[in-house]
Amino acid sequence: MTAAIRVLLVDDHAVMRAGFRMILESAGDISVVGEASTGVEAVAAASALRPDVICMDVQMPDMDGVEATRRIARDPSVEAAVVVVTTFDRDDYLFDALAAGASGFLLKNAGPEELIAAVRVAAAGDALLAPEVTRRVIARFAAAPPDRERTAGGREAGNAPTPGPPVVLSRGGGVPTVELTEREGEVLHLVAQAMSNAEIAQRLYIGEATVKTHVSNVLQKLGARDRVAAVVYAHRHGLV
Repeated sequence: MTAAIRVLLVDDHAVMRAGFRMILESAGDISVVGEASTGVEAVAAASALRPDVICMDVQMPDMDGVEATRRIARDPSVEAAVVVVTTFDRDDYLFDALAAGASGFLLKNAGPEELIAAVRVAAAGDALLAPEVTRRVIARFAAAPPDRERTAGGREAGNAPTPGPPVVLSRGGGVPTVELTEREGEVLHLVAQAMSNAEIAQRLYIGEATVKTHVSNVLQKLGARDRVAAVVYAHRHGLV
């Protein structure tokens, strides 16, 4: 029998935590192992409980969810994926949380099925971005000034790379080029479209385990902490 997904709930509203607990534990394969009402409590609980997924509120007393996410991401003993659950009324929190290491976002008005799916997706190592969030992330980073990175062919990083294998990128500053195989380039392109591993496997007619291997290789080559970072990278370099 597969072990239950261990979840830590972080929200300063007890009623919200109670509602999330009821929804998640009704799924059968999810277990809420702890709760926290502040960022400080969240950091301590993450270290002590070692959850698989942390559902993180943003606006909280003592320490907000962005700083808590940053500290959790820096702790090598904690491997939990952080899903920020937000009302989405502050874009600065959203992008700061991405930079801090959040693996996904969910709106607080999402339905029970979406919350359960979000935890499962995060536990599986996939990135979760609500469509509204994805659009804003793309718009934000697409509008940002490109770095001095160029492709091996000398194109600006903000332009589309020359088609064909392999995908070769340079980070500039004397850093060695990043070379992706043709398949890895395809996988990155689909990851940047917010596709799950299962959806990518279906699109490319390959096994899901193979997709996971490709995703892992891509993240390692790009130096990206997670799929969200890879999505940002892909958009910044005109790969999608």
